[in-house]
Amino acid sequence: MRVLQVNKAYHPTVGGVEQVVRALAEGLRDRGHESAVLAATERGRGRRERVRGVPVTRVTSLGTALSVPLAPTFPIRLRSLAREADLVHYHLPNPLAVVGHLLAVPDPVPTVLTYHSDIVRQSRALRLYRPLLERCLADVDHLVTTSPRLRDNSRFLARHREKCSVVPLSVPESLSSGVATAGDGTPPVDLPEDRPVVLCVGRLNYYKGVEYLVEAMADVDATLLVVGDGDRRAKLERRAVELHVDAHFLGRADDTTLEACYERADVFVLPSIEPSEAFGIVQLEAMAHGLPVVNTDLPTGVPWVSRDGETGLTVPPRDVDALATAIERLCANPDLRETYGETGRERVRSRFSRERMLDDTIAVYDSVLEE
Repeated sequence: MRVLQVNKAYHPTVGGVEQVVRALAEGLRDRGHESAVLAATERGRGRRERVRGVPVTRVTSLGTALSVPLAPTFPIRLRSLAREADLVHYHLPNPLAVVGHLLAVPDPVPTVLTYHSDIVRQSRALRLYRPLLERCLADVDHLVTTSPRLRDNSRFLARHREKCSVVPLSVPESLSSGVATAGDGTPPVDLPEDRPVVLCVGRLNYYKGVEYLVEAMADVDATLLVVGDGDRRAKLERRAVELHVDAHFLGRADDTTLEACYERADVFVLPSIEPSEAFGIVQLEAMAHGLPVVNTDLPTGVPWVSRDGETGLTVPPRDVDALATAIERLCANPDLRETYGETGRERVRSRFSRERMLDDTIAVYDSVLEE
C-alpha cells in the first residue's frame, strides 16, 4: 500500500500524536509498504526530506494560532500527495486536515481518520469549526479511536459508531516484550535510597494537572521527579518550594535519562484534569517498567489504560486529598506495588504492543480498500 499520514507536526516535534504518527509511518515502511507523511513546519519555509527512511513533506507555516499551524498551502499540498496514495490517514485534532479534506481531497481516495481527542480548550473557536468537523467525520470512510471510552463518550463520535474501530496506542517492542532493563544512565539528581520516588512525565501545560500533584506531595513522604517542560514549570517549581516538597524538575530528558527515571521510580502518577488527555502513552511506558500507576477518572481512555485496582489506583481529577492518599498507599506498600506492577507489565504485553497496533491498523486499511 501507499499510505499518507497527515498530522499537524512530525518528528522531531514532541507530542503523543506525533509519536503515534511516527510509529505508524516507520512501522508500515518496515513491513514493506510505501509510507509518507504530510505535516507543517513549526514556523518557516516548507521542505521535503527523509526522516529515518520516511518521505516527509513539511508545509510552510507562519506560526500557530489556537494550536493550529498557519499553513495556507496545506490543502493544496494534501491534494497533490493524496493523488499519489492508495489511502490517506488523518490524525485529529487537526483543523488543517479537516479543511484540506473537504476542499481538496479527490472523492475516490480512501480515507481513514484517527480521532485522538475532543477539542476542549478552544470552545469559542469550536462553535465555528464544529460544522466542518462533523462533515469531515461523516465523509471519511472509516474512523478509529484509541479506546472504548473515547468512542463511547465523545459527543462527536456517537452518530458514527457503525464505522468506528478501536485501535489502542502502543509502546515499542523493547518495552512491551518485557525486556526493558536498566541502562547505564542515572537520574541527574541525588536521590535518597531509603525514600520512595514518585515520577511524573509529560508537558507542563494546562491539562496535565501537575499543580495538583505538587499540592498532594506536601502530604506524602516521598521524593517527586518531574520529567518534561512547559510554560508552567517556573510556577510549579516555586509552589514546590513554598510547600517544602522534595521535588526535582528535570525538564526535557534524553532517552537514557528517562529510562533511568523509570527504573529508579517506585510509583508513577498521571494527574491530568481535562479530557485533552485522551490516552496517556506514558502510562504504558510506566507499566512496561513494572510501575504502579495513579491516574484520574477522566471520560477518556486514561482510566481504561491503567485500571483501578488492577494496575494502579484511579482518583477523581483535581482531588488533592484523594491523590495524596493513593500515592501514600502505594509508597507504603511494596507488595501492592509489585502486584500492580506485574499486572501492568502483562497488560502492556497482551494489549498494547507495537506489533498489535500495526496489525490492527493495517486490518482497518485492508477493510477500507476492499470496500
